[in-house]
Amino acid sequence: METKLTEQAAERLIAGKLSRYFGVTPKEATREQIYKAVVLSVRDIMLEKRQRYHVKVKKARAKRVYYLCMEFLMGRSLKNSVYNLGIGKALSGALKSYKLTLEDLYEEEPDAGLGNGGLGRLAACFLDGLATQNYPAMGFSICYQYGLFKQKIIDGWQIELPDVWLPGGEAWLNQRSDMHFTVRFDGNVEEIWTDHGIEIVYHNAKEIEAVAYDMMVAGANSEAVSVLRLWRSRALQTFDMQAFSQGNYEAVMRDDSDAQLISKVLYPSDNHSEGKSLRLQQQYFLVSASLQCIVSDHKRRYGSLDLLPEMAAIHINDTHPALAIPELMRILMDENCYDWDTAWKITTATCAYTNHTVLAEALETWDEGLIARKIPRIYNILKEINRRFCEDLWNRYPGNWGKISHMAILAHNTVRMANLCVHGSHSVNGVSSLHSDIIKDSIFRDFYEYTPEKFTNVTNGIAHRRWLNQSNPELCALLDECIGAGYAKDASLLEGFKKFADDRGVLARLDEIKRIKKEQFATYAKKAQGIIIDPNTVFDVQAKRMHEYKRQLLNVLHIIGDYNALRENPDLDILPKTYIFGAKAAAGYEMAKQIMKLICFLAEDIKKNPKINEKLNVVYMENYNVTMSEMLMPASEISEQISLAGKEASGTGNMKFMINGALTIGTLDGANVEMAEHVGEDNIFIFGLKAEEVAEIWNRGYNSSEYYNQNPNIRKIIESLIVGFNGCSFAEIANYLLRSGRIADPYMCLADYESYARTQEALSTLYRTDKQAWNRKSLMNIASAGYFAADRSIRDYAANIWNLKPVK
Repeated sequence: METKLTEQAAERLIAGKLSRYFGVTPKEATREQIYKAVVLSVRDIMLEKRQRYHVKVKKARAKRVYYLCMEFLMGRSLKNSVYNLGIGKALSGALKSYKLTLEDLYEEEPDAGLGNGGLGRLAACFLDGLATQNYPAMGFSICYQYGLFKQKIIDGWQIELPDVWLPGGEAWLNQRSDMHFTVRFDGNVEEIWTDHGIEIVYHNAKEIEAVAYDMMVAGANSEAVSVLRLWRSRALQTFDMQAFSQGNYEAVMRDDSDAQLISKVLYPSDNHSEGKSLRLQQQYFLVSASLQCIVSDHKRRYGSLDLLPEMAAIHINDTHPALAIPELMRILMDENCYDWDTAWKITTATCAYTNHTVLAEALETWDEGLIARKIPRIYNILKEINRRFCEDLWNRYPGNWGKISHMAILAHNTVRMANLCVHGSHSVNGVSSLHSDIIKDSIFRDFYEYTPEKFTNVTNGIAHRRWLNQSNPELCALLDECIGAGYAKDASLLEGFKKFADDRGVLARLDEIKRIKKEQFATYAKKAQGIIIDPNTVFDVQAKRMHEYKRQLLNVLHIIGDYNALRENPDLDILPKTYIFGAKAAAGYEMAKQIMKLICFLAEDIKKNPKINEKLNVVYMENYNVTMSEMLMPASEISEQISLAGKEASGTGNMKFMINGALTIGTLDGANVEMAEHVGEDNIFIFGLKAEEVAEIWNRGYNSSEYYNQNPNIRKIIESLIVGFNGCSFAEIANYLLRSGRIADPYMCLADYESYARTQEALSTLYRTDKQAWNRKSLMNIASAGYFAADRSIRDYAANIWNLKPVK
């Protein structure tokens, strides 16, 4: 249901916040103070709504889902909250006396960059979908002082700066002074037998306090509000006044500083031992505080923890929160006197796990010694989980040491978090149909043979109200005219737009809307970063995390091919295009940064040739984030989803482009497969090797030099890399593609190049020769995107994994 708020009530709310929190009248208030007063007003509306819903959930004795994730990429909250609550009209009216609009205030808010990419954005979308459909839900993460990082590109090289989001974002946080828990690190543990069983005694442990800060996420036209509980770390030890009085200030403050490091930065660089240790502490800090909170709440409501699986679903999103499994065992046994077998039964019935990758480097492993030192009690529990598991495996597969070693949780001095998640959960899902099949056939094949009933699929989805309704109001106005506004609540109703596929008037409107969105983005790019983009060119966009498997490099190789052709003949008649890139690379990821530098230097080289630049432009958007993507996706005409088949779990950017009418050029990878099924193969541009063909070539022995030798265009491109752009040689990347002695071209850019180039040419030909057919395909993409809504994903999780019911 929409929140009832009049313009007069909104005026009183804002004026009250200005007076109470800032001691100013409306006439004296600055824009920042007005922004924060509006945020505080909206937050209080959601808190009241949450309390009303909470009463209904308690009365219904409803099961709740607790979603654990290291990152929640929330972006800006004000626009989303105002839209979902339906209070935009009242607030807009109230702001007239301040000579401000809601759009003005939206620009005051920093992005809450508490995430890296798709994983964190998916988690944020799910909180929206859960609240919209009235499911009782809470997300858990860390209240990072700084987000991932603010990206600055200097001479083509990424520089990481602090992402300072709290000064503008803290108004959304409601500190829960009643919610704080102790998390222990280091020291050693002693098991003492008593009349009541084993008592665990900690010696010399470092105790950190986790303090809760809640952020509300309102559902759209619904009763529910999801809560994102963020934990901030601080030292628990009392202040050493004697040492302070003696001037030993540094020592006194060291405990505070060490404790606060845990919630300082998202994903600290882990290419050194200190970074690895800090990441492990972050992961355990998150799960320990969250599990203590969940168990405490459950005992207060229902008493017996025997009921935990009936009343709580704990979801482990990727392997970062894997330690939730031994931590729940610790709480059940050490603090609630459960025996091992009963505790294990409760734990496995409560926990579920989503896998998000097939990449070996992303399947987390930890040094066994590090875990033993930092979290000794958890290490003891992990050893016992592993011992019992290996014993069961031996009974099932006697003598098969290879299989048992592969499935073990502890092996070769490492702790395998993915194996822990699979063994300790009652459900394991992939995030697209192809991905779920791949994990059963490859990384978890032995587990699938052992417990096939655990494995299922839930294809990812997006918060379509954010990525369509809020990001593209012009398109929504057309949709409202054609099919009504019901799709905002039920995305499957977008299917009705297909009836207009041959309506010339509707197709012309689509073309006009795309032009408007391109002009808007071109204006934004010039204002924000001084970048000139011609909206008369085709916008071909690849915006996603910078990684080798996502193959920004394949895109660049094709651009170099076009650049070479134009340098040979500047009068060549080709479709004018602007290639737009947006991506951050992990701080320690050297090859990703090299590819980024190549893009930037190529862009500068092209600009030196004005005649060529009219037909070929390359743009790298600095500090890509949620807010930028909300403007870029509706402006895009071609969506690059070109990962090597079998490497992308799902993707969600592909869905955001699709719902805004971009045409996809992509491999049969991740959710592209299901997108092709829903939109029809005539409305998506698929190229390249299939996953099974990739596997076959690698088994046979991939030799990238064969493609180099057989294709003169590839040879010219490699030569261009060696010569370089803008005065810089990229021989290292050429060597990466062809080198001997190590694996060359590990993500098979050269193998897929010819197919990719042909498909790009087909896209260009269609755009130039039959714009109406192009717009028809665009319409079909919009109309077919309803399946990829987060609302549908949540219903699948609720029905098939969590056994969760909405509370209305």
